Amino acid sequence: MTLTAPETVRARPARPAATGRTVLRLHRGALIVWLLLVAAAAGSLLWAYGPAATDAWSNWRQQCPDDIDACMWDTTINGYYRAVRLPEMALAWLCLPVAAWAGAALIGREMENGTAKLAWTQSVTPARWLVTKLTVPAAVLAAGMTVLVLLHRLVYEDNPFPVFLHWMDAETFVANGPVALALPLCGLALGALTGLLLRRTLPALAVGTAVTWGVVYLADLVTPDLWPWKTATASLESQWPNIGDDVLYGDQGMLTSTGAHIPYPNCGDDFAQCMADHHAVAFYAEYHPASHFWPLQLIETGILLAVAAVAVALAFRLLRRETGAAA
Repeated sequence: MTLTAPETVRARPARPAATGRTVLRLHRGALIVWLLLVAAAAGSLLWAYGPAATDAWSNWRQQCPDDIDACMWDTTINGYYRAVRLPEMALAWLCLPVAAWAGAALIGREMENGTAKLAWTQSVTPARWLVTKLTVPAAVLAAGMTVLVLLHRLVYEDNPFPVFLHWMDAETFVANGPVALALPLCGLALGALTGLLLRRTLPALAVGTAVTWGVVYLADLVTPDLWPWKTATASLESQWPNIGDDVLYGDQGMLTSTGAHIPYPNCGDDFAQCMADHHAVAFYAEYHPASHFWPLQLIETGILLAVAAVAVALAFRLLRRETGAAA
C-alpha cells in the first residue's frame, strides 16, 4: 500500500474589498436615482425633439400665420419649453448634489464609521480604494451626461422657435457642450476631498456643496473675460451699436476722444452738453458672438477639469500623509 503525501491546499487570495462592483452595490440607491434622472431627462428631450416640437410649431403657426414673431405662447408652447428647460437645469446644477453625495455618502460616511480603515487592513491599499471610489462614479456620470448632451444638441439644432434656446443663456450654454460633463466631475472631486479632510458626513456634505458652488460661480464669472471680446461702436445719434440679439454682452458705455471707455454718465435733459463735458464721441459695447461658443466652452471646461485634477491630487496627497507609504 502506497501512501501519498497530502496535497498542499493553497489559500485563495482575499478578494479586494473595494472593486467597481462593490462600489455600485454599496451605492445602488444613488445609482438608481441617477439612472431614473437620466431616463427622465432623455425622455423629455426626445419628446421635445419629436412630437412636442411638431405640435407646438403647428399650433403657433395656426394662431398667427402672417407674423410668426408676434405669436403668443399657449399651453403647447409652454409644454415644449418645460420639456427642454428642465433637463437643461438638471445638467447645469447636477454638480451640487453630486458634490454633496461624494462628500457625505461616498467618502465622509466611510471615514466616520471606520469602514475605510477596515478596507485598508485587507488586501486593498488606500490608493486603490480611492481610485475605485472616484473612477466608478466618474464613469457612470460621464456616460449619462454624454447621452444627455448629445440629445440636447439635437433639440437645440432643430429648434423651430426663434424666441428662446439662445446659445449664451446660462443653462443652454452648459447643456450644449463639455461643460456639462466637467461640472459633475469637478463636484465629485471636490466632494471627495472634503470628505477626506473633514471625515464626517454632514460637514462634508455642506462644505463640499458650498465649495463646488463657489468654484462653478467663479468659473462662470471669469470665463467670458478669458477670451477676447469683440467691440462694436455707434455714433451718439444712433444711441446703440447694432449687434443683434444672439450675442453675449459684456462691458458697455461711452467712448471718449482719447479712446478711453467710460460708463454711461447721468446726463439729465441736456444730452449734447453732457457728452461734450465727458468728451464722449461714440457708444461702445463689448460682446461675444455665437462663433465664440466653442472657445468659451473649452475654457470653462478646462478650468473645471483643472480644479478637479488639483482636488484629486490633494486627496491622494492627504491619503498618503495619513496612511504612510502604502497609499
